[in-house]
This record gives sequence, structure tokens and C-alpha cells, in this order.
Amino acid sequence: MSVAPGTTPQPTEPPRMRAADAVDEYLTVRRAAKPSPHTIAAYRRDLTAVLDCAARVDRRPVSALTLDDLTAVLLRHAFAAFAADRAASSVLRAWSTWNGFFAFLVTENLVDGNPMPAVPRPRPPARQPKPLMGEDTPERLLTALARGCRRARDPWPERDLAVLALALLTGLRSAEMLALRLDSLSGRPGERRLRVVGKGGRTRSLPVEAPLEALIDAYLGTRRVRFGVRLTGDAPLLVDNRGRALRRGGLQYLVRQCYRHAGVYDRVSRGTLVHALRHTFATRLAEDGASVTEIMHLLGHTSVTSSQAYIDVTARSQREAARANRTYDVLRRLTGGDTPVP
Repeated sequence: MSVAPGTTPQPTEPPRMRAADAVDEYLTVRRAAKPSPHTIAAYRRDLTAVLDCAARVDRRPVSALTLDDLTAVLLRHAFAAFAADRAASSVLRAWSTWNGFFAFLVTENLVDGNPMPAVPRPRPPARQPKPLMGEDTPERLLTALARGCRRARDPWPERDLAVLALALLTGLRSAEMLALRLDSLSGRPGERRLRVVGKGGRTRSLPVEAPLEALIDAYLGTRRVRFGVRLTGDAPLLVDNRGRALRRGGLQYLVRQCYRHAGVYDRVSRGTLVHALRHTFATRLAEDGASVTEIMHLLGHTSVTSSQAYIDVTARSQREAARANRTYDVLRRLTGGDTPVP
């Protein structure tokens, strides 16, 4: 650009960074922490979906939006559009993703501040644990499986029993179970431990007591016979009936079938399958006096609040059980109601 004689050239402003490019940069940086592909995909969905809403609100293509355009006003309207046909939990997750995105932008000096505190978000729903209903349900389930209750074209009771017992005695999430390898189990016989990779790549070590160890060994023995192959440490711990790594859909189907054939499907809360086993594990820990810290470690929680829920539910259950004592009927008749006897 030519400058007229006697005039001082004015500094030019650096080009504004496109919002879509900033999203790509953020996701690239996040990969250094080794999150799962599923986590990265979820981040991208949340960021691009809200960005699309912002572009529609601003009446221009996404490619034209810059970071300077992402004001609190625009984001409030974008999140309102995003929330219109989505559950509160989805909106809350997207809000968290965007909050992390802006924290990165502030750290990199790409924006002056984080507008997300000015964007309303739903209150987190109060999550109540949903263990298997019925005091004897876990025992009834495992006993039925050990007797070969699950009728299938190619029955494999040892595998079925090992999968359900593993979930009930470790409280693993579905993804954690599916990620297990043979070398996840280590230690001397009688002192085995299970190395689990949980959310965010965090690892924890869980004790495996002798009865569960015996079930797993029995299952692995039948697996060697079934497929006639030597099992190596990097092989998946849980496999389907063709010897391939068990996947999410296969695990859910297996657990559902086990419930049905064991006659306990009516004791499973709606919307839970493998998670009902995790909740049962945690609830029994609380009932047997485990501390919040112990529950937190065994379940792989990062928040005390999540673990405390099991203890709170247990306390309510104990009160309900005490209230059901028939001796209270006598007091009610004597007092004419629920008023305590003076």
C-alpha cells in the first residue's frame, strides 16, 4: 500500500481469527491430553452445533463468524436456539464444553474474556442411583447364570457369569469393561488387581478377590478350548461368541438377556442395564459402611457429590425400612397417628 508523502503509515490490525478455525485449534490442543476419540467427537459436536445456531441468529454463514463476534449476547441467543429441542443434560454438557473452549482462548490471548458466565445454563438434574431392586436380586441373578439359565443357540454360561459378576463386584462402567485387556489383570493368585482406564484417561487399580478370580480363570479356560488360540496380554478380556472383542451393543444385549432368563428383568429400573450393576455395587458398598472416599476411588468419581448420592440414598432406604416395622402400627393406634409418644 502506497503512503502519501509527509504522512505516517497507520498500523494495520491483524486479521481476526475465524471461530471455526479456533475450534479446530482447540481440539488439536486437547488431543495432547490423550482423550478418547469419543470425547473429542463429543466436543466437536457441541462446539459446531452451537456455532451453527450462532450463525443462524447472526444471519450469516459459519465461515464468516470470528472470535470477536462471539459475544455474550450472541451466545445467549445461540444457546436458546440450541436448547429448543434438546434435553437439559445435553445443553449443560454443551455449556461446559464452550466454557472450556473459552478458557483456552483466554489462556492463548485470543479473546479478552470468557462470556460463558453470562449465558444461562440448566441446573444439573439430581441423579438418583438406580440399583437392581430387591435385596436378593444379585444373588438370584448370579445363581441362575451359574446354572445355565440363559438359553441361546451357542450357550456360554462361564462367559455370561464372568461378565455379570465382574460388573457387580467392580462397578465398572460399560466403556471401562469393554476396554479391559488380559494384561489389565495382574498380580499373584489371590492378590490380583485390575487396572482400569476411566473417564479422562484416569487410571485406578481395583482389588479382585479369589471368588471373582476363579470365575474369570474358568471363563478364560473355556475360551481357550472354544477358539483353540493362545491368549496374549493385549487380547480383549471380554469377547463375543465369535471370539471378537465385545462391543457396547453386544454387552447391552448380553446383560439384557441375562436379566430376562434369570427372571429378574422386572427388577431393573427403566433406562438402566449395565449401569444398574454399577449402582448395585456402589449401593451395597454404602450399606456395608464404606466411606465416601472409598466409594469415590472404587467408582472412579472425581466429585465427592457423585459418591455421596449413594450414601444419601442408603440413609433414606434405612429410614423407610425402619418405618415399615410393624411395631410402629401399635404406636400409631396408641397415639392416633404419626405423632411420637411423649
